[in-house]
Amino acid sequence: MVFGVGSSTARLMFVGEAPGKNEDLQGEPFVGAAGHLLDELLADINVPRGDVYIANVLKCRPPGNRDPRPDEIDACKVYLREQIRMISPEVVVTLGNFATKLLLRTETGITRLRGTRYSWWLGATLIPTFHPAAALRGGDRVKDQMRQDFFLVSEVLRGEVVTEPPQQPEEVSEPEAAQMELFR
Repeated sequence: MVFGVGSSTARLMFVGEAPGKNEDLQGEPFVGAAGHLLDELLADINVPRGDVYIANVLKCRPPGNRDPRPDEIDACKVYLREQIRMISPEVVVTLGNFATKLLLRTETGITRLRGTRYSWWLGATLIPTFHPAAALRGGDRVKDQMRQDFFLVSEVLRGEVVTEPPQQPEEVSEPEAAQMELFR
C-alpha cells in the first residue's frame, strides 16, 4: 500500500493515478522517473517537495500496471477524500486523466482541461495537468505545458491570479454538492 507522503499542513496537494513499480517497492508516491520530473517542476516554482502532499487515487499498484478499474477507484476514493479533508490544501493539482476525471466529475480529457483553474471542494482551487509519466513519453511540448501549469499553481499560491474567476467544468454545477456526491 502506498498511502501518501508529505506535509500535513501542505498548501499544495498532488493527486496522481496509482503507484507504479518503484512506488510499490519504496512505499512512497512519485519516486521513479515521473517523480524526478515532478521534483524538477516543483524546483522551477521554488516549492520544496517536503512542503507539499502527494497522493494517488489508488493506494495499491494495479496488476501489470494497467489502468485503474471503476471498482478499484470506488474502493479507494474514501481514503483520498479523507486525505484531502485532513490536509485541507489551498490548491489541488490532478496529475493525468484518472485523477482529473474523478475529482472534477467529468469525462472531458486532460488535454482540454489543463491550463485552467477550477473552483473546487472545501474552497480549494483545482488545477489539472498531465501526468509526469505522460510528459516523459510526450516530449518537450508536453513538459512545456506542464511547466505552464506549474507556473499557474505558483501564481495561485501567491495570490496573483485575481482577474478572472475560477471555472467549472460543464458537468459540475455546484462544487461542494458535486464533491460530496463523488465521495459517496
